[in-house]
Amino acid sequence: MQTLEGHSDSVMSVAFSPDSKLVASGSGDETVKIWDATTGACMQTLEGHSSSIKSVAFSSDSKLVVSGSDDKTIKIWDATTGACIQTLEGHSDSVMSVAFSPDSKLVASGSGDETVKIWDAITGTCIQTLEGHSNWVMSVAFSPDSKLVASRSVDKTVKIWDAAKGTCMQTLEGHSGSVSSSNFITSWPGDPKKRYSEDYNICSDTKWVTRGSKNWLWLPPGYRPGQSAVAASTIAIGCTSGRVLIMTFPTNNC
Repeated sequence: MQTLEGHSDSVMSVAFSPDSKLVASGSGDETVKIWDATTGACMQTLEGHSSSIKSVAFSSDSKLVVSGSDDKTIKIWDATTGACIQTLEGHSDSVMSVAFSPDSKLVASGSGDETVKIWDAITGTCIQTLEGHSNWVMSVAFSPDSKLVASRSVDKTVKIWDAAKGTCMQTLEGHSGSVSSSNFITSWPGDPKKRYSEDYNICSDTKWVTRGSKNWLWLPPGYRPGQSAVAASTIAIGCTSGRVLIMTFPTNNC
């Protein structure tokens, strides 16, 4: 297990790069940090937001990082140089979730203003504003072909949208409580290129690392995640202490 220290406030979001070599973390200290997942070294500290960072995500080539913040903005960063390439403005409340499309041409964002926005990642132009949720949008994800966007909300629904037309294609209902799990959408199901391990995960009460359907490793209170990310047999956990923990477990053939 590695403990990555450097944030001065709670870690609100963590994400692996698609090649699993890097970890990005967003914090209440208003910074994004990029870490070497193997050595634990901090490669970059990205500064520019004026409030807590709620969500971070890598582009498919691992060269860019997108971040969403309580300051109502989205920023796109060069992961190598730390330079801010774009600042996307248009939401009227906190940005709770951000995601790159698999082709890295688009960015989706979900906000406390109850909307999903789709942006051109190169020009920073807002292409679509998707309206239909009746409460905060907590998570967004693209389909593998970048044509669809899924969003989940505190209004207890999941919506699937046509990214080009901006139309809602399906509304999935049936949750008895708000759909607000931090790990609800991390990648689109069935995507073979970005499929995370089904063996290891964090259980819903955050007390256990699970393997398969069974509780496998108990997490002490100080090590329970506010946010987590899974890449194969490695789990990154963002803690309220400001630490990021990286744990690598045995592979399936062990």
